[in-house]
Amino acid sequence: MNLDALIDFYNGFAPASLARFGEFYSADAYFKDPFNEVRGLPAIERIFTHMFRQVAEPRFTVTERIADANGAMLVWEFSFAVKLLGRHKAQTIRGVSHLRFDAQGKVCYHRDYWDAAEELYAKLPVLGCVTRVLGRAFAA
Repeated sequence: MNLDALIDFYNGFAPASLARFGEFYSADAYFKDPFNEVRGLPAIERIFTHMFRQVAEPRFTVTERIADANGAMLVWEFSFAVKLLGRHKAQTIRGVSHLRFDAQGKVCYHRDYWDAAEELYAKLPVLGCVTRVLGRAFAA
């Protein structure tokens, strides 16, 4: 796997990039994040097509990487704008992707780890209040 090329793919991700998944992912690649669990390029492409419809100005920035011949862990920030109460509000989600590569060097396993409660729910108007109250109740 050319990890630098894969990171460049993520950092420059745009709607036109969807057609390039096959360059980096195996045909039967597995993908999981807090909201999705799918297998295969068409299903993975659908997730990101949906993302481009739901948010404005999405941008991934890989900030760290740990890699060996069989896989990598990529630390990233996902910045985007979402329409809340009639105006766009900038958001950032921080997370990590665990990747495994097949014998051809393509991603065959992609698992995203990020805290949906802290990074997403807590920033929503009503749900955010509930999430913050629960967080304080469970904090040591």
